[in-house]
Amino acid sequence: MLTDKRIVLGVTGGIAAYKACDLVRRLVKQGAKVRVVLTENAARFVPPLSFEALSGNPAYTDTFAPRAQMEHIALARWADAFAIAPATANCLAKLACGIADDLLSTTALAMTAPLLIAPAMNANMWRHPATQQNLKTLLARGARTVGPDSGRLACGDDDVGRMAQPESIVAALDALLNPRQDLAGLRVLVTAGPTVERIDPVRYITNRSSGKMGYAIAEAARDRGARVTLVSGPVQLSAPAGVEVVYVESSAQLCKAVLERGAEADAVIQAAAPADFRPAQTAAHKIKKTGEGMTLALENTVDIAAELGRRKRPGQVLVAFAAETDDLLENAKGKLERKNADLVVANDVSRSDAGFGVDTNAVTLITREGARALPLMSKREAADGILDLVAELARHG
Repeated sequence: MLTDKRIVLGVTGGIAAYKACDLVRRLVKQGAKVRVVLTENAARFVPPLSFEALSGNPAYTDTFAPRAQMEHIALARWADAFAIAPATANCLAKLACGIADDLLSTTALAMTAPLLIAPAMNANMWRHPATQQNLKTLLARGARTVGPDSGRLACGDDDVGRMAQPESIVAALDALLNPRQDLAGLRVLVTAGPTVERIDPVRYITNRSSGKMGYAIAEAARDRGARVTLVSGPVQLSAPAGVEVVYVESSAQLCKAVLERGAEADAVIQAAAPADFRPAQTAAHKIKKTGEGMTLALENTVDIAAELGRRKRPGQVLVAFAAETDDLLENAKGKLERKNADLVVANDVSRSDAGFGVDTNAVTLITREGARALPLMSKREAADGILDLVAELARHG
């Protein structure tokens, strides 16, 4: 994918710097030529020699080293793309303000090649208004971002702020340098995440969906030229740049948002995991614990996929998801017919390396013509595999 592409990789001083070694390895395996620039703090986490061994090129750290005179200009002229992974909050602030006080930041200021940023930091630092404003400034200038992901952080919190997985960064660089526009002009509606069905003001029913698959699809569709709307349940993920995001909480809100926008969409991809049941009644006040337990009456929620199938117009592509724990193919094939879908993405959520909450997935794509199994891969790679078939279905109307 990246044969002979020249990539300058900036590595800043965060614990995620060790992942940059795997990123360099993957880029080189894809045929890219990689040169690494480290900040002084990054070199405390990973020695430059590691990057030199992996890339086959010198690693740069010192603006005033003998060989580095005007090196920031040379690197800027050489690069087809500039990626910074991990990018700390300090790095984002420097980039946004045009501060150039080390080799990485001076290289960034001299760079005219496309910029891809993979943020990594504590969740509170990520959510801080200054960081978010800096990010908006960079996006407005044309930078692309990948991540951050959610999960276990170095501080011990389980929250957003993890650097995107190296395979996701490779896919993002591929999309940046080898843009596919097979979805150009199409309007794609994607749903993602769980729904929350309230029992009382403090309790609710939900599921384990993280939204990562739907967000990956939205980003991939955007990169392939589509005009994307993402309807998202409650997740700990950052809104994808260049995508209209509509936030909802309950399955009823999800249904309303999707049906309002579904008629105009050329493709609707139902990656969300809305609750199948909700409390028949929602208490206005917290239900007190009496020691006698609680009986909870549930009722069905609206079948959003089936309603979309009933309303599907000619030429529109409808994609449903089947998250199963048994009889995967049989259940998915049944869903294809019941929902009047064109494609069902089936995945076994009992697997520890696929489905809910993880960064990888292994899915089977089922159409009326047959089934196509995708091996275990990153969710971004799976997203492109799904969109390959969506593009094919859209072409054939």
